[in-house]
Amino acid sequence: MPKRKYGNNVLITGASSGIGKATAQLFAEHGYNVYALSRRGGEKNIRCGEGTITNLAADVTKPETLEKAFKEIKELQIIIHCAGMGVAGSAECTPDEAARRQMDTNYFGVLNVNRLLLPLLRKNERSLVMITSSVAGFIPIPFQSHYSSSKYALEAYGEALRMEAKPYGVRVCLVEPGDTKTGFTKARTYNEPEDSPYLEKCKKAVARMEKDEQNGASPESVARVFLRQANRKNPKVRVAVGFIYKFFAFLVRILPVKLKDLVLSIMY
Repeated sequence: MPKRKYGNNVLITGASSGIGKATAQLFAEHGYNVYALSRRGGEKNIRCGEGTITNLAADVTKPETLEKAFKEIKELQIIIHCAGMGVAGSAECTPDEAARRQMDTNYFGVLNVNRLLLPLLRKNERSLVMITSSVAGFIPIPFQSHYSSSKYALEAYGEALRMEAKPYGVRVCLVEPGDTKTGFTKARTYNEPEDSPYLEKCKKAVARMEKDEQNGASPESVARVFLRQANRKNPKVRVAVGFIYKFFAFLVRILPVKLKDLVLSIMY
């Protein structure tokens, strides 16, 4: 097996569908030993290209299931966090239960996995953590405020972890996809009460989001970004996926807040 920048063993969460599945397949095709984590699990060992996929069943929101699933991992150099879900609704009226479920999966799910596996990564001379953030992690999206909040939290967490773990050889990269055509759209929960004063605007905004996602980039395009960063000795701190979102990231840094808000209000 060829020598990699960070070694041959990678764990990928959310690996049963969408970006996680595409990433697991791409890394295996390029010769990695992939531990593919999902709630459903799957066939235990699959040969894929020059590598292998070992399916593990666990829920990132339940540390006890992660502890059981991780017992067979003896060596690990890369973690790629792809598990996630979306909650749509207004900032005011989204129920607390839905907002907590959003943070449990998108934010605390990353923390749960890292707490258990960072000790393994620190045993290596060099290792890598990559986190699926989002364009919503630097542009707050109307009627996806809680989803955006979970990604903003990951952006801060990723940067802090990068500084803290660097002396132990751990690199951290935040990958920021925009609209991507996956099952995420169908799985998004919609939580706006029927008596909400925002109901009609919320419905319109969510419909626009869903249309954009279904006409968006492929999950394979995001997987290729992960692979490119895994081949860099010094991966980027954050990388937006696709030219248009790289441009958005640039604009956010230079546009006045009022102008940025105007653009978003026109879009949604």
